[in-house]
Amino acid sequence: MPQNRTSSARGARSVRSAFVSLCLVAVTLLPAVAQADARSQAKRLHDRLAGVPPTEAVLTSMANDIAAGRATDAAYTAMQHRAFYDVTLKNFAMPWTNRDQTVFAPLNDYVATVIGMVRDDVAFDRVLYDDILYVGRSGSGVPGYSPSNNDHYAALESQGVSLKDDLVQTTQSSASGIPAEATAGVLTTRAAAQAFFVAGTNRAMFRYTLMNHLCTDLEQVQDTTRPPDRIRQDVSRSPGGDSRIFLNNCIACHSGMDPMTQAFAYYDYDETAGRMLYTQGVVRPKYFHNKDTFPAGYSTPDDAWDNYWRKGRNSLLGWDGSLSGKGAGAKSLGRELAHSDAFASCQVQKVFKNVCFRAPSDSQDRARVQAMTASFKANGYQLKRVFAEAATYCMGD
Repeated sequence: MPQNRTSSARGARSVRSAFVSLCLVAVTLLPAVAQADARSQAKRLHDRLAGVPPTEAVLTSMANDIAAGRATDAAYTAMQHRAFYDVTLKNFAMPWTNRDQTVFAPLNDYVATVIGMVRDDVAFDRVLYDDILYVGRSGSGVPGYSPSNNDHYAALESQGVSLKDDLVQTTQSSASGIPAEATAGVLTTRAAAQAFFVAGTNRAMFRYTLMNHLCTDLEQVQDTTRPPDRIRQDVSRSPGGDSRIFLNNCIACHSGMDPMTQAFAYYDYDETAGRMLYTQGVVRPKYFHNKDTFPAGYSTPDDAWDNYWRKGRNSLLGWDGSLSGKGAGAKSLGRELAHSDAFASCQVQKVFKNVCFRAPSDSQDRARVQAMTASFKANGYQLKRVFAEAATYCMGD
C-alpha cells in the first residue's frame, strides 16, 4: 500500500508539473498571439480606409498602436496614405454629384471640395452653405480652374496628381465670380449645377440634396397636412380630372418641397456656356414653365423660402431650434439642412457603410451609429474622425 501511495503521489506531481509547463508556454505565447491579432486588425483597418496594403513599417506602427489600445491613432495613420483621398474619398462623394448616383464619373469641383474639407478637418456642416472651393495647387501642370468646364479636374485625375497633397482651398466667389452671399458649398459648384440646375424646375437640386445629405427621398417625407399655398402654378390641382390625386398625393411632396426650392429661384445652368448662372433679384424663367396649368397657383416672386416641415411628421428630421426656419437664397437653406439631426446622422451612416462594407444591421450597430452621430456634432462636424471611429469599430469583422 505505501508503495502504491508513493506512485500515486509521483503521478500527481507529474500532472501538476506538466500543467504548470503548459501554462508557462501559454503565457509566453500570449504577447505573440496578441501582436499577431493586432497586425491582422491593422491590415484590415488599412485596407478599409486606404484600399491598399500598408508597408511593413506602417503595418508595424499601426499594430503597435492597436495592441496598446490606440486604435484611433492607427486609423489616422492609415488615412495618411494618399489612396484614402485619391480613391476612398473620391468614390465616397462621387455618387452625390450625378443623377445616376454612380462612382464612374470624372473628378469635379464638388468631389474635390469634399475631399479637401475632410483632409483639412473643415467642419463638414459647411459643405452645404460655405463660400468654399478646392482646386489644384498652382504649378501642378494642369489647366487653371474655369467655371465653364471641368478641364482642371479632369487633368488632375488623368495626370495622377495627389489629392492629398495638391488641393488648396479657395472661395467660389473669387473663382466663379458669383457673389459670396450666393454661394452654398457644394450646392453651387459647377458639377452640382450641371447635374441638378440644368433644365427642369430646380426641384432636382432639392431632392438630390435630401437624398445625398439627409438620407431621405421625397417618398419618405410626404405629408398631406402641410398648407398648399406655396405650390407652384405648374402643378395641376386635378390631374387627369381628379382632384383627389392632388389632395392625396401631389400635395404630400409639393407642399413642403416648393416653399424650400424657392431658395434656388435665381440659379440656372447654361448648357451652351457650360456654367452655372446666378441672376440676383431676377427669378429664372424655368419657375414659370407651365404656369397656365393652374394660374391660381403660387407665382414665385423672389428667392425667399420657408420650411413647412418644421411642423408635422417631418419635424422628426430634427431641425435646429436656433434657426428661424426661413430665409432667402441657397446659403441659408443649406444651413437649415446642414444643421438638422438628419444631416449629421446621414453622414455617419454613409461613412459606416463605406468602411464597414455594410449598412448598420443590428442594435449594436445602430447604437454605435447613434454615438458616432453625437460625437460628430459635438466635435465640430469633423468627418475624418467619423471615418476613424467607424473603421476601428469594424476592424474586427
